[in-house]
Amino acid sequence: MSGTLVLNASYEPLCVVPVRRAVVLLLLEKAVVERPGDRVLHSERLDVVAPSVVRLQRYVRVPRRSHAPITRRAVLARDHERCAYCSGRADTIDHVVPRSRSGPNAWENVVAACARCNHRKADRLLSEIGWELRFTPRPPHTAIVGHGVHARRPDWEPYLLGWSDAVVA
Repeated sequence: MSGTLVLNASYEPLCVVPVRRAVVLLLLEKAVVERPGDRVLHSERLDVVAPSVVRLQRYVRVPRRSHAPITRRAVLARDHERCAYCSGRADTIDHVVPRSRSGPNAWENVVAACARCNHRKADRLLSEIGWELRFTPRPPHTAIVGHGVHARRPDWEPYLLGWSDAVVA
């Protein structure tokens, strides 16, 4: 089964849950359907449209970290799996200022990159090879990285707009 995006009562993305859990939230009247899915679930007594997005009826306070940990998966999610140098499909991460040149391991210094660009850049500075970043790297919102919302689907986009800090120019 595919997942269902769960929104807080304030429309803040919280997490992705299995469709079965989303249906339980609906049956217990703890959530309402914001966007129905394209499948129908059948039981002995009930047919239910599998929800794509649900919103909780009551606001849930979620403790958040002040920053998300830097992981390969998190960087790729923040940058929408696009290379920061050529906009191709990214499969590696790169330090803008290389670690060998005392570049920090910080969100502002780490970007997604395709293997070709990462190999060509090597341990050089962008100014040395005449390259520019296609966007300014920033720390992502923890709802995107920390709670599994990175696995975007097209029908979720209206609910996730504004929650990702990486804007590709």
